[in-house]
Amino acid sequence: MTSIPITADYAKELDTQDSLAAFRERFVFAEPELIYMDGNSLGRLPKDTATLANNLISHQWGTRLIRSWNEGWINTPERIGGKIARLLGAEPDEVIVADSTSINLFKLVLAALRLQQGRKRILTDNLNFPSDLYILQGAINLLDKGHQLEIIDSPDGIYGPADELQASIDEQTALVTLSHTVFKSGYLYDMPAMTAAAHNAGALVLWDLSHSVGSIPVDLHAAQADLAIGCTYKYLNGGPGSPAFLYVRRDLQEKLFNPISGWMGQKDAFAFGLTYSPAPGLLHFLTGTPPMISLSLIEPGVELLLEAGLDNLRAKSIRQSEYLIALWEAVLQPLDVSLNSPRQTERRGSHVSLGHAEGMRIDLTLINDMKVLPDFRAPDNIRLGIAPLYTSFHDIYETVMSLQKIISERLYEKYTDEAPSVT
Repeated sequence: MTSIPITADYAKELDTQDSLAAFRERFVFAEPELIYMDGNSLGRLPKDTATLANNLISHQWGTRLIRSWNEGWINTPERIGGKIARLLGAEPDEVIVADSTSINLFKLVLAALRLQQGRKRILTDNLNFPSDLYILQGAINLLDKGHQLEIIDSPDGIYGPADELQASIDEQTALVTLSHTVFKSGYLYDMPAMTAAAHNAGALVLWDLSHSVGSIPVDLHAAQADLAIGCTYKYLNGGPGSPAFLYVRRDLQEKLFNPISGWMGQKDAFAFGLTYSPAPGLLHFLTGTPPMISLSLIEPGVELLLEAGLDNLRAKSIRQSEYLIALWEAVLQPLDVSLNSPRQTERRGSHVSLGHAEGMRIDLTLINDMKVLPDFRAPDNIRLGIAPLYTSFHDIYETVMSLQKIISERLYEKYTDEAPSVT
């Protein structure tokens, strides 16, 4: 990798050349001295979201009360879903906001397995988010253990086992489900290639886009993707626990049935009929009454991303991750810090994982003593999330310099390796 100046001035110079730098001012920075490197886990609060929250509470709920349902609330899952669709290369009527990521995954897994009658195999990898595996295991149990979950191991804990997965897909494979961007290493799957391999054997593919949406241009249509789910609280900056989204390709929508049928997915919900009749299209994948406050607060973050443009954001993300890796190579690699993310930009998302035997204690030192907020993923991953809307090059420089100081001076030794409740 090309050597770069290891100075704060150089980082600040890169920030002056950043065409997206102005977006940083549109987020809340309650602690100006805090360096936030965890946007891949919980995005910052957009200022417009804070303004909207006040309007939702004081006016839409406080003043308009139940009238707000007919003044826009009832269509919010579709409206915001249509905007998220623009970030995913999908049509507006193929994405809807509903429930949580896990519940949406459960819905689509059950629907896919029901459609794929006679096929018994479900394929995934050991880099998938564990919660996704729990949902798959629960679905198999619910279906009387008539399916087999096969987990293909990564060769190194960093790269996805793409070749092994493709070679394993056969006529008994009902579903392949993977995280598009792997949550620990940031490895990025080739979506078109994996989807094509599944389709060649008649299998469906379900992608978890939680670490992709809002940071990487995703083109579900170009990949001919079948199904997808994702959260909105990471790069979409929707807020903690904000509702998730699901995608179903239009030609599959009438073939798939929501296993959690509820009144918001009923064809004529306010007729209050006693027999369920699914609404047309994607609407029947709604279930219960949406949480209007948290649902509505997703929209400002999505609009900021659309305004900035995903291609621009991806270009900045690549520049910043390359800068971070160059600093790692010059400053941290000599201190026995490993790079636990792919080197190739086309195979890497928007976070970079660094490994060290004392990773947990180093992470605690960053948080408590250096005013740097990353996160930690066992066994040794210090994850540094780059959110191009507001992460600066100077943030990255200061983070690496803090890591150098902690490790070279062994400042982490004052902490035990006992992890906090949330890492």
